[in-house]
Amino acid sequence: VGKRYLLTEDDIKLQEFQQMKVAIRNEVHGNKDPYFKSIKEKLKKNGMILKNELKNLLHLCQTSSDVELARKVIYRYHEQNGISALHNFKFGPLFMRLCYELDLERPAVELIKDQNLRGFFSESTSFHILMTMLFKKGHFESALEVLVEMKKQGIPFNKETYLLAFAICYKLDNLESCKISAKLLEEAQLKGDTLPLRVFCFAVATALKQNDIAQAKFYCSQVMKTENKLYNNLKVLVQLRSGSLEEVIKTLEAAVEVDTPPFVKKIEFSEQVLATVREKMEENPDLSAKLGEVYTKLQASGRITVCTLEDMLFQIPSSKKTPAKLLHQKQLGCQAAKPLRSNLLL
Repeated sequence: VGKRYLLTEDDIKLQEFQQMKVAIRNEVHGNKDPYFKSIKEKLKKNGMILKNELKNLLHLCQTSSDVELARKVIYRYHEQNGISALHNFKFGPLFMRLCYELDLERPAVELIKDQNLRGFFSESTSFHILMTMLFKKGHFESALEVLVEMKKQGIPFNKETYLLAFAICYKLDNLESCKISAKLLEEAQLKGDTLPLRVFCFAVATALKQNDIAQAKFYCSQVMKTENKLYNNLKVLVQLRSGSLEEVIKTLEAAVEVDTPPFVKKIEFSEQVLATVREKMEENPDLSAKLGEVYTKLQASGRITVCTLEDMLFQIPSSKKTPAKLLHQKQLGCQAAKPLRSNLLL
């Protein structure tokens, strides 16, 4: 199954950063060596590092040893200017985009956690870019540590933070991450933060994977906007796992009965989810027959999709898609995705 990312190009702004790199490289006529040399001299002589010098340096870095130099300059700059300079220009996201581009998570994690640089990464974007990078590499434990660090530093959470947090907990798939999901949701609601639907869907899926049906039901009850494909697939699984087989049939029938205008997206059910339903209903001939009828209607109205539940969870919502290439090297259509037998469905 293809790589799954949570944030789009819009959130990470990698393209903009790369265009700026090209512009600054042209300013030094493609030769960064003299520039780097002058910066090294300044470090040696304890000279003042100016805002533009650091900005240019970060855009000229191309290798991990370049980033090593940038790291020294960041410490010096922060030491000389402290928090005051950071109100004028946010260097945090810039450094994180550089690490993202060069695939260097180690310096990124070390710097964001360093007490001596407190205040340098003062906005959520830096943390989001790093968490996305770690998530993409499958380093979910590290991504969770960065989330904890963000909380520790008192950086306010926003919709993107919650989305990343709940996706990380879903991927970690253990009791601890289940508890973190519950706690985050509680805190968000106490603060009156509105959470995206996908956050609740990740929470439901995490609870199902942990076989905590009561919790999954509770999360389902929190969803206001129920006309949604992902939500309805999860709802069917929650009803199924609760033993409410009649309810499952009702949910599927309701979808068939909805007269959807041509321009409105139909609610579709995953072939994988329906296979799980069919298996569960086999013990009950009456319900099995009813399911057969509903299945035929669903098929006839084009409401069955080969997308797995996991595909749906990680599909970037169309509202977030931009003409700019999404951060999918291979943006994988659902068609190519292998059916995923996860313990979510058992």
